[in-house]
Amino acid sequence: MTEFGVTTTTHQAEDRSWLVGPHGTDPGTTPSITLDLALFSKAAHFPNGTIPSGIVLGKAASGLFGPYDNTATDGRQDAKCILFGSLPARAETGRVGGAGVVHGFVNPARLPIKAGAGSLDAAARTDLNLIHFGL
Repeated sequence: MTEFGVTTTTHQAEDRSWLVGPHGTDPGTTPSITLDLALFSKAAHFPNGTIPSGIVLGKAASGLFGPYDNTATDGRQDAKCILFGSLPARAETGRVGGAGVVHGFVNPARLPIKAGAGSLDAAARTDLNLIHFGL
């Protein structure tokens, strides 16, 4: 006998309004990255199960990416890129692959995290010197 179950999946609409234009998002210009979900806070970064695009990322000593945090001591104190596309985060641990924006034009007022880990501060602006923050 075949059993049919009901599965519910929720999706978050992609919001890349923080990108001023497509410059820096062409194929081959957004390097592949792997995020370590243990470095993220579910409450701050993915309360609805999705890490939104536009989070500022740093690279931990493990080689995996997590939210940029200027008080970190594991490598994430240096901003490396901005998350290009929203990613599902079904668990609080594990890894998920994505892409990072390393150059282009960004409206900082539209980034999803306004303060704390994953947000843009003066040091991150300096680190991300190939990204023009304007508007």
